[in-house]
Amino acid sequence: MTVLRASSAEPPPPHAPEVGWPARLLGPFRITGVFWYRFHEWGVRILPERGKRVLVYLFSFCFSFILRNIGAAVGGNLEAVLGPTGRRERHRRVFQTLHTFAWCLTERYERLSTDCRVEVEIDDRPVWEEACAAGTGVVLITGHVGNWEVGSVRPGEAGGPPIHVVREEEMDPRAQEFVGRLLAERMGAGYTTHFAAGNPLLGMALCEALRRGEMVALQGDRPRRQGKRLTLTLFGRPFEVPAGPMALARRAEVPLLPVFVLREGRLRYRVAFHPPIAVPRTTNRDADLEAAGRRFLAVLEETIRRHPHQWFCFRRLWP
Repeated sequence: MTVLRASSAEPPPPHAPEVGWPARLLGPFRITGVFWYRFHEWGVRILPERGKRVLVYLFSFCFSFILRNIGAAVGGNLEAVLGPTGRRERHRRVFQTLHTFAWCLTERYERLSTDCRVEVEIDDRPVWEEACAAGTGVVLITGHVGNWEVGSVRPGEAGGPPIHVVREEEMDPRAQEFVGRLLAERMGAGYTTHFAAGNPLLGMALCEALRRGEMVALQGDRPRRQGKRLTLTLFGRPFEVPAGPMALARRAEVPLLPVFVLREGRLRYRVAFHPPIAVPRTTNRDADLEAAGRRFLAVLEETIRRHPHQWFCFRRLWP
């Protein structure tokens, strides 16, 4: 497994959690700081199962009240999915989402830092096998739903070409270094992780990999601050997505393959593949990208409706 980092940083993406003066004052002790990454990973390594369950519950309960910006964002976004509700039900929704997220993070560290076995099943295996057999490359497109890091290794174990995984850098550079080290130590040899941070050559490298018949995995629901974006709709409301995944697939003449890794229970996940999306190649490039983007968002919306508390968007999207 190889980890490639870009040489420069840029501001956090538009959908990243809001960072105010308390976070700046706390430094490494803020919620996105390296302290919590190390503390969580350390706890996963030393705590027994019962201790992990208690800690996850306590942190979920406390953070659902303490992190007011994040709680307001989660509760507001879920109203688009589940409808408006009263204060008590809103708190329940926020708690359930943060509780699921806490388990996803815990199981990420169990996957990366311990010998704990994670059970991962693949739905629609013929879709995956057909994509592998084509030998023409494919863009695996996903969103911030479920736990991609835990389940991403299973497609590689099931056979297939090398996979290039593109990740956003962490908001704290020291946290970024910490996560990069864990990934380098534990991910399989068939994976190359690229940390996108304004590297102008990354797109060319990914396109060449696709043309060699390899795969590229990208997030399709959060635009970069300086990247081109498409304004489409999610749950009938305006929603911006990065144009990059669609543009890359169009340029390399390969399909988009939507995939989500959904949590089913303690250390149990399901990789859900959806039918591939062909990106049109007409004389109107922008219309081609929008058409493919709308098809992806239709799949994303259906997935969120079925698993609303596995949708991890911590910035409010709509007023």
